[in-house]
Amino acid sequence: MQSLVKGIIKLKGTIGDITFYKTQDGHLAREKGGIDASRIASDPAFQRTRENGSEFGRAGKAGKLLRTAFRPLLLNSADGRMVSRLTQRMMKVIQADLVSVRGLRNVIDGEAELLFGFEFNIRGKLGTSLFAPFVPTIDRVAGEIKVDLVPFIPANMIAAPSGTTHFKIISGGAEVDFETETFVVSSSETAILPWDNSATAAINQVNAVTPASTKPLFLAVGVEFYQEINEQMYPLKNGAFNPLSLAKVDGGV
Repeated sequence: MQSLVKGIIKLKGTIGDITFYKTQDGHLAREKGGIDASRIASDPAFQRTRENGSEFGRAGKAGKLLRTAFRPLLLNSADGRMVSRLTQRMMKVIQADLVSVRGLRNVIDGEAELLFGFEFNIRGKLGTSLFAPFVPTIDRVAGEIKVDLVPFIPANMIAAPSGTTHFKIISGGAEVDFETETFVVSSSETAILPWDNSATAAINQVNAVTPASTKPLFLAVGVEFYQEINEQMYPLKNGAFNPLSLAKVDGGV
């Protein structure tokens, strides 16, 4: 049983068989119950449950590693449900593993390319914000993860939220080893540019990782919006609408 608790007093903790807790949807109450954990851990009837749990945990760890790699970019470009959305996408990557037995499927033997197009901020998507053509490139041999944009008119090619006066283009390249839980990452950004009718210069960003790496490689591309007030630049609405997307993925060799 689960119900929303409304009122002046917000409870947290357990009273009798009722547990009170806070979520993004408000304060909820849940009745204590369910199957004993020791039975789930050992009973043959719950073999599938254990396998699913193992793979879900693996997806969660993989998502956390990718988030940590891109943390410098995510500080201003993530929505409140990004973690759960990324875990769900990682589950699809793991379920695409056609080599390992159920319960042992993993990201390395799965299809990391299924992460392509993942939006870290559902409130501001790259595809509906940045219309300037860009070329994403992963040069595995050279260890260069790049994005190139020809000159463009910001007011025409960037759909900016109300209040925007300036913007910057950001990108990051990550080499992620999901087995050892390590990564190499670098990032780039333009200067803060005016959002107006004057053409930008060409933008060429190169993010260096290990040359000839065999690990999965990721390119994230995004936009950060700013508002100028009294000659000072402020992140627009604390970055609530900044898009950041996985623009290219190479699953490794």
